[in-house]
Amino acid sequence: MLELFFGFYNKLKEKGYFTEYFGFCCTDAGNVVGELGHDIPAAMFFKLRRNNLWPFEEKYKSYTRDELFDLIEFLYDCCSKPTEWYYHDWNSCGNHYTQFHKASGQTEFRSEINLALIDYEDGYELSEDGEILSLPDKGLETLLSADLPEIDKSNVSDKVEQAILKFRRRSSSDDERKDAIRDLADVLEFLRPKAKSVLLRKDENDLFAIANNFAIRHHNAGQQTEYDKPIWYSWMFYFYLSTIHATIRLIQKHSA
Repeated sequence: MLELFFGFYNKLKEKGYFTEYFGFCCTDAGNVVGELGHDIPAAMFFKLRRNNLWPFEEKYKSYTRDELFDLIEFLYDCCSKPTEWYYHDWNSCGNHYTQFHKASGQTEFRSEINLALIDYEDGYELSEDGEILSLPDKGLETLLSADLPEIDKSNVSDKVEQAILKFRRRSSSDDERKDAIRDLADVLEFLRPKAKSVLLRKDENDLFAIANNFAIRHHNAGQQTEYDKPIWYSWMFYFYLSTIHATIRLIQKHSA
């Protein structure tokens, strides 16, 4: 993966995609600074809180996975596609890029880096927001990308979106994934008064039995705690997410 990353970086660098932020070297003007200023390592440390990552050419072979992912996210923020340039022929200096389009550059960046990330370990992807996320379980991709029917943005849609991000972040711990499941259970709790009119009493109770009995929402001696958390947390998360979708649609159908 490190060799793929470096080849990917060099390819875009040669096409001028990092010139706007990193600057360039000219045979006449010397080092021309970009948006990051004269001290690129300092700019990287300010953003990533990491040292000894620059220059890539000398350091990339020793990157850890987290350092590599941080750098990919950093480069995404610094990527812009050149739209105007001229050729500086003195001493074969080369193209000097003068105008850039950030959105186009970032789209190409994501498209190419995701071809490598999808096959790395259990699979990852770089989101449009520039965050590397774990890939969803196979066959459940459409559930994560499906839009929720509009019912309550702040209490439902926004909370579901944040729970998905919390669950999928590459560094999410078991506790953070548990919090994401609890957040989804809380959304169902918010919908519960309206759901009473479309669900049988037993079905309504069963929805919350999982979170209540498996130490997700409450803490008591009667709860189950000895289970394979990575496997069961994944199942609980997708169970609650799909249930929220179904419940909202039932509520809206009943109202109509």
